[in-house]
Amino acid sequence: MVAARPYRILIVDDHAIVREGLKQILAEVDDLTVAGEADCSRCALQMARREPWDLVLMDISMPDRSGLETLELMKKEHPGIQVLMLSMYRETQYAVRALKSGAAGYLNKQSAPAQLIDAIRLVASGKKYISPEVAQELASQVSGERDGPLHETLSNREYQTLCMIASGLPVSAIADQLALSVKTISMYRARVLKKMQLKNNAELTHYVIKRGLLD
Repeated sequence: MVAARPYRILIVDDHAIVREGLKQILAEVDDLTVAGEADCSRCALQMARREPWDLVLMDISMPDRSGLETLELMKKEHPGIQVLMLSMYRETQYAVRALKSGAAGYLNKQSAPAQLIDAIRLVASGKKYISPEVAQELASQVSGERDGPLHETLSNREYQTLCMIASGLPVSAIADQLALSVKTISMYRARVLKKMQLKNNAELTHYVIKRGLLD
């Protein structure tokens, strides 16, 4: 009987130490192999075009484009690709948003190695990885038990802008970090204020802090 080949994994994270740590964890697992690495969105998309992957393990924060945007582009080009989002952000902050963008799962970087391995195996096999907390959140939304908070009406880029403004960054600094024009960021800010029925940055910041959207 021929043994099944290991699942081929692409790690996407801009921190070399994180990538090395993930490789060390997965090196101990016979049915998983790290076959590629990328430190930015552009490289990740290029590698996804060059060869097939059983799973992409991708950070939600990257220097050139957010993980959520990268996820959407990758799924558009490769609908069948399996992506497990990995992040320092709490599940309640980004998990549902990532799943709606096409991720097959979301895992916090503080999770135990055994949980990471279980999640990778599940997603690589074509299934979904959803924690009990995220499952409850999804069930509440689907059943209509409650109306979602206003920030859930924002696009991924608008939500990113919301959090960066609330962290104290001026529009010009946000534009620099996201490699966009000040005019574009100002447009996102205006959309955020309108959708969330807020008047200014002070109200916006109060909303974000009150709901614990920032680490």
